This record gives sequence, structure tokens and C-alpha cells, in this order.
Amino acid sequence: MAFWFRHLARGRGGAMFDDKALEELKEAAKRWEESLAPTLAKRPERKPSFVNTSGIPIERVYLPFHVADLDYERDLGFPGAYPFTRGVQATMYRGQLWTMRQYAGFGTAEESNRRYRYLLEHGQTGLSVAFDLPTQIGYDSDHPNAYGEVGKVGVAIDSIHDMRILFQGIPLDKVSTSMTINAPAAILLAMYMAVAQEQGVRGDQLNGTIQNDILKEYTSRGTYIFPPEPSMRIVTDIFAFCSKEVPNWNTISISGYHMREAGCTAVQEVAFTLANGIAYVEAGLKAGLDVDAFAPRLAFFFCCHLDFFEEIAKFRAARRLWARIMKERFKAKNPRSCMLRFHTQTAGCTLTAQQPKNNIIRVAYQAMAAVLGGTQSLHTNSMDEALALPTEEAVQIALRTQQILAYEFGVTETVDPLGGSFYVERLTNEIEERAMDYIRKIDEMGGSPRAIELGFIQKEIQEAAYAYQREVESGERVVVGVNRFQVQEPPFKAILRVDPAVRERQLQRLEKIKRERDSERVKRALEGLRKAAEGTENLMPHILEAVKSEATLGEICDVLREVFGEYQASVII
Repeated sequence: MAFWFRHLARGRGGAMFDDKALEELKEAAKRWEESLAPTLAKRPERKPSFVNTSGIPIERVYLPFHVADLDYERDLGFPGAYPFTRGVQATMYRGQLWTMRQYAGFGTAEESNRRYRYLLEHGQTGLSVAFDLPTQIGYDSDHPNAYGEVGKVGVAIDSIHDMRILFQGIPLDKVSTSMTINAPAAILLAMYMAVAQEQGVRGDQLNGTIQNDILKEYTSRGTYIFPPEPSMRIVTDIFAFCSKEVPNWNTISISGYHMREAGCTAVQEVAFTLANGIAYVEAGLKAGLDVDAFAPRLAFFFCCHLDFFEEIAKFRAARRLWARIMKERFKAKNPRSCMLRFHTQTAGCTLTAQQPKNNIIRVAYQAMAAVLGGTQSLHTNSMDEALALPTEEAVQIALRTQQILAYEFGVTETVDPLGGSFYVERLTNEIEERAMDYIRKIDEMGGSPRAIELGFIQKEIQEAAYAYQREVESGERVVVGVNRFQVQEPPFKAILRVDPAVRERQLQRLEKIKRERDSERVKRALEGLRKAAEGTENLMPHILEAVKSEATLGEICDVLREVFGEYQASVII
């Protein structure tokens, strides 16, 4: 059946394969299928049908006619060139490995600083900051709603003092820092900038990312503060401010990760993430910004789930679809505006408390899929994260997973090694087409914010999550150690527990700051912020002045709450 290789052509519409050769191959494939009858009678296939997590049927074998409409230059191209299907950098990992960025943070700034330095000493190449829930929703540690949550799922940051301690001994012009923060993203970025200035680091020397993706908070995560309209204003204020003051900073990380963790499929992850991306671009344009002034600093954040080939195809499809959206819909002229650059985290929702060492294997394969899919940055989850915050030993294994993949497995030697696979290319096409169908539906509703308001995205995620859970509970979807291959095992002992005294230490520090700071300067700064919020001025310079005056996170958010109000989620039935 090697004859079709001789018929590669640029004939019919630029397609890669000659029509006559494809017809001959279809006939040969039909004869082969018919010849399988005795084999299937003797040894039936394991399932009546094979589909991936997005419901895409999986063929027994993939052949050239499954990608007959593929036009190489239009649909694949070269790495580093439009439509970026094969990668956003021309030489990809041959030139520079992905950033190994382990997400970390817990307790006080001192404890998290020790963990960051530990990770950097063991070869991590970028920092990723996890904040506690009070910080994420704009409360200081002494707020009644913060009780019991201070320092639990991330580090507590109440003021610039905490931020100084968090990065003590870490030169901010030498590391790339990602901060997973959304509603108060402007405040945490301002604190980071202020600490950098104290270190003598200029804005153009800073590299990193703030998540700053508020739309997905309304659909899948819930750490919102303000209603959508003022929240989008803050997002675009950050775009405008950073384009001048912090030009190398990624001003948003548009996140599909949390929607996937909430239960959506791979197709939905691409669709809903890019639909949110469209909404942010439209908001930037509405605010009077030129698309090529801010689009090159948009970044994305995806999950890497269990279906190996589906995940690889998902990343390739997302790159190509975003490139087409930016070029055709928004008329972007700068090639960097069309590049979908993304961070990946392995899927926390796939980790199991049962037989937690199995999670090491799950994470390793997910990490390989992310690398074969062309990620720019990667976090590998630790084996014990289904039980608690990761211990140092578990974190080291997770980091070593990336290092072994980078240096020992050969997957970095060539660009897009699975490009041209009939299976991967067909999946890439299918995911792109199905994601585009979702985006059209969302456009018809009036865009992502309106689709969220109507509950469409939330309902789609809920239904997908329910279907997946039903498959696990019925045993149709096997989870090793959970619904098959169970064993009696002793309790996992090496669990990290956050010291309950963290809250008391934070309260003491907070009380000392408020007692010793220049209260008149704080008052002036907060009043300036209030007036800017009531008007149309960019909020970032006022927020930067407020954090420098030693105003706390909660005080700054309270001013904005008074002006903007607070968002109340509607019930989706």
C-alpha cells in the first residue's frame, strides 16, 4: 500500500494527495476492512465503539483520505510561521526548553520564599505564585471572611511588606514570575512592580504573567469580586498600562485550565477559552487600544488531561484557530498578535487519593503530551495533591519529571514530531471545527460575557462533568486504583499541614503595618483611587501609589467595592 506516496501533489485546491491515489487507497482500505471479519469473530474489539473525551469517534486506523482536505501551507505551515499549528517558535525546544514553572505558595511569605528558593536551587526556571483564598477575593487576613483560610491553599499577601518577603533574595530581573490572581490582579502586579523598583529593576526588565482572566471566574472558579463591566475595565486598564510601563509582561493568561478542571471536554476547553480571548480583544479595542499594541502580550493557560493524542491535537488546533481569529477577524498585522503562547498544567482533577504514587505516572504522560503539543511553560502536579499541599519530596519528583523529559527522552530534538500523523492531523481538524461551532453559537448570543450571563457556558461544563463522572461510577471509564485494580493500602503519611498559627502571625504583621505607616499618605492614595474609579482614568497608576503608601489589599479592594459593587452569581438550572 505504499503506492500513494508517489502521488503527493499540489493539485486539487492545494490538497496534499492526488485524487486518483486516494480513490485507489479507499478501495484497498475497504478490502482490508472486509478481510478483518474472521479476526473480529475470533477476537472482538474491546468496545462496541471508541470515542475520546470530546465525543469524537476514533477510527480503527487513520489513512491519507482522512486528511484529504489538508492543505500544508494553509493548515500547517512551518514552525514559527502562520498559522503556527506546528509551534510558535521556529526551532522550538532545539533553541530553548519550555519554562519549568512549578506552582507553589502556602502559609506566610517567609515559608513560600523558602519553597521558591528550594525549587530554584533544584533547577526550576520560573516561579508560579499560588495565593490563599482571602487574597484571591480581596480580603485582608484580619477580615471575618478570611477566618480559617489564611495561608491554606496559597500564600497570604496583605500588603507590600508580604510581597517584599516573598521575593527576598530573588532578583526579579533574573526570573520569570507567574501569578495566579484574577479579580485583584492589578493590585498584586502593582506590589510586584513596587518591590522590583526597590530592587533597582526597571519595568522593561520584568518578565512574567498575571492570570487576570475574570470571565472564567464567573463560569468555573468563583473568585470574582466585581461585576463583569468594571472587571473588564480593570483588565483593559492593565493592558494599556503594561504596554508602556512593563512591555515584556504578559498582561493576561486566558485560562481554559479551570474550565477543564470543572469538567468540560477538550473541545469545550478550546472553544470557551478562545471565546473569552475574543471578548478581551474586543474590550481592548473598545477601550481605544490598537490590537497590535496589546495582543502580542496575551497568553493562555491550558490543562493537559489523560487522552494523550487528544491533548496534543487540542494544543495544535487552539494555535491554528487563534491565529485565524486574530488575522481574519481582528485584522492583526503583527505576527506576534497571532501567536497563541501558553502555559500548561497537568490535570489536577485526574489525581487520585487512592494509590497516590500512580499519580506520578499520570503526570509524566500528561507532561509528555504537553511538550509534544508545543507548550511554552509547564507545571507538573505532585503525587500527593489529591490529599494536601505537596511536600518537598513530592515537588522534587514533579520537577524531576520535567527535567527527565527535557534531557533524557529525545522529544525535544525535532519540532512537532507528531505533525503529519494521520490520526493527529485528523483530530486537530476535528477539534478546531467543533470548537469553531461553539464559538459561532457564542457569537450569536452576543459574545462570551452574554453567554455567561445566560448560563450557557456553565451549563455545558456541568453537563460534560456529569457525563464523565457517570462513566467513572459505572466503570465504563477505568480509573486505576479507584474503580479497578483496588488494593488495601495504609494511609499516606507524608502530608504537608499548614501551621494554624499562620493567621496569628499575619494578624500581628498587619496590625504593626497599620500602626506604623503614614496614615495620611494612605488616605490620600485611596481617595485618589476612588476618584479615578468613579471617572474614566486608568486605575493602575493609582493602585501603584496605594500599594507604595502601604495601603493593604483589602483596603484597596474595599474602595473599588464601594464604587463598582460586588457580583452576585445567578443560579443556573
